Amino acid sequence: MPTNLPPDYFDAEKRYRRAETVAEKIECLEEMLSIMPKHKGTDKLRAGLRKRLSKLRSSPQAKSTGKRESAYYIDREGAGQVVVVGPANVGKSALVAALTNATPEVADFPFTTWQPTPGMLEIEDIQVQLIDTPPLNPDYVEPELIQLIRRADLILLMLNLQTDPLQQLEETAALLEEGKILPRHRQADYAEQRGLSFKRFLVVVNKYDDEEAEEYFEIFRELLEGDWLVLPISVTGERNLDQLKQVIFEQLGIIRVYSKAPGRDPDYGTPFVLKKGCTVHEFAGKVHKDFLEKLSAARIWGTGVYEGQLVGRDHCLHDGDVVELHD
Repeated sequence: MPTNLPPDYFDAEKRYRRAETVAEKIECLEEMLSIMPKHKGTDKLRAGLRKRLSKLRSSPQAKSTGKRESAYYIDREGAGQVVVVGPANVGKSALVAALTNATPEVADFPFTTWQPTPGMLEIEDIQVQLIDTPPLNPDYVEPELIQLIRRADLILLMLNLQTDPLQQLEETAALLEEGKILPRHRQADYAEQRGLSFKRFLVVVNKYDDEEAEEYFEIFRELLEGDWLVLPISVTGERNLDQLKQVIFEQLGIIRVYSKAPGRDPDYGTPFVLKKGCTVHEFAGKVHKDFLEKLSAARIWGTGVYEGQLVGRDHCLHDGDVVELHD
């Protein structure tokens, strides 16, 4: 059975092969396991990676690194991990405080954030991990911060509309490129280079407070080069924050699928969060591993089907679908 591994998995695998320390190898293996889809075709590969990871974790080198004590190593929670990056005084901490349960220090002076602060962002019926980070400083960027950004599913690159956002974008993108992190829309420009991590980016332009700011933003858009995905917001005015949540959901490339037992109402309390393009067979493995072997068909209520349509294991699911599994 094919493994159908996504491109991000192979990026992590390349970094694993080049890793020089046990801590780096552990980090890459953990990332590979988190990215790998769970189905019968990946069982053998997953078992091999877990065995390799267990061996590394029990090694003397791993015990001496103190990796788990690092503030920059943040366990994934929720439906995705999103980091907020950018220069000082663009409103990163204020955004995380406004959207999550986290309480990062918010002030008008620069460099109030010295270590990453995670919080949970509610988007309808799911939660996404949103992480405030220290400013990206041209003088020095903490290597562990680069590793944290590389592990994320989505990067929110935040700018201040009132203080030359174009220059902020160029300088921040250059710093990330030094750390071998680039936006996916530039992947074709680096086809011959190895060791690069191409990530999903969303440029968030803060201080979009009034009509004057709208004019500034239009000028910024006219001067902007490249296929950046851009959204203007105002944290203090709560402008476009709901739209920001929706764009984050879309850029994570995930869907919500709801389970239904035969003869019962759908369970809308806790959706299963899956990658776009997921099939009924992959969903069945999320519900219970026994379904991977016994699944014969499923009934679907949702997109592209009539109510309760009987479909096969390879049927592609969509956001909001309700699935009733049959063995």
